[in-house]
Amino acid sequence: MDYIKVNNLSFVYDAEPVLENVAFRISAGEFVTLTGENGAAKSTLVKATLGIIKPKTGEITIAKQNIKGKKLRISYLPQQIASFNAGFPSTVKEFVTSGRFPRNGWFKRITQHDLEHVEKSLRSVGMWEQRDKRMGALSGGQKQRVAIARMFASDPDLFILDEPTTGMDDVSRSEFYRLMSHAAHRHGKAVLMITHDAEDVKAFSDRNIHLARKQNSHWRCFSVHENTAEQNNKALESKEASGV
Repeated sequence: MDYIKVNNLSFVYDAEPVLENVAFRISAGEFVTLTGENGAAKSTLVKATLGIIKPKTGEITIAKQNIKGKKLRISYLPQQIASFNAGFPSTVKEFVTSGRFPRNGWFKRITQHDLEHVEKSLRSVGMWEQRDKRMGALSGGQKQRVAIARMFASDPDLFILDEPTTGMDDVSRSEFYRLMSHAAHRHGKAVLMITHDAEDVKAFSDRNIHLARKQNSHWRCFSVHENTAEQNNKALESKEASGV
């Protein structure tokens, strides 16, 4: 089931064409990466797809429901969202717990199930032991991992991620890719992730959409690389067996 379908998307910035005739799809149960050199308008493509900025042309369809027939929930993590200063008053646990409010409604009480989900989300990114620290006291990589935990806590059907592993070390990045692969392949989530680590994430992802351009043309999806489901499942099983 396609959660996102984009056809003939073009975007103009200050009368200068940036994207032209872009087409792609993102389906439930797959982990898709989006790559391209610096300046390839990757973030612009994501924002135009989500309606944050208005494309010049294009047919953009975002599913109303998930694979279970319930309202589709989308979580968007912009680039370097975790820029909390030292005076930010919230603790790690409070910040991640706030991700449960839109799901329950702002005036509904946090339940034990919500708290268990928060703990699971923080443990998944290795930040449970830091739960009582102030957000502003964390390192950049720790803040990024907490922002990701909050995203997990909201339990979306579709993850849209703009370079989410910025500031993470190699071990944390590998663990994050494993988590996203698990979310897609074992829980039917859809993942679209902008990344510069195409080779590192290749063993975990299903497809790579690459923005490129020919001489004197604008950025387009000129190449889409795919891993087979069998290759991807073997890679995930291998990583899980090794404890990575």
